[in-house]
Amino acid sequence: MSKVFIVRKKQIQLLIAFAALVIVVIVFLNWNGSRPVSGQQAPARVFQLVTTEIKSTTDDGKEIEIYRWDPGSITVNRGELTELHITGIHGSSHPFVIEGLGVRGTVTKGKTTVVSFTADKPGTYPIVCLTHKDMRHDGPMVGYITVQ
Repeated sequence: MSKVFIVRKKQIQLLIAFAALVIVVIVFLNWNGSRPVSGQQAPARVFQLVTTEIKSTTDDGKEIEIYRWDPGSITVNRGELTELHITGIHGSSHPFVIEGLGVRGTVTKGKTTVVSFTADKPGTYPIVCLTHKDMRHDGPMVGYITVQ
């Protein structure tokens, strides 16, 4: 014996309304889950830098050298969490400061130093090696971080 189900117009409307509500909730949860939750920060933007040395000999036989950050300049976005991974290739030690950002560290030959910061103000901030500040000390070893 077969059963016959009678579906009323009101029941169809309720079923459609329920299905629409379920779809709206699913879309909202997926959309909200793709954004960082308040208090959670987006992943850091990472820059790889190295210490490098350039040597030369003058016509009179004097050896001269200079130390540099490579790359010599990077650009970051204002409010963006930024990480610098700085690997020491040349020179035994490079204590440094990023003027205006309150960042300090030391890069040692054969090791990678990681520092992070979030720059709140646009501008150009020098990263200065405290050992190689000027020509007398095989510098200046200065790089530039531009904040947009």
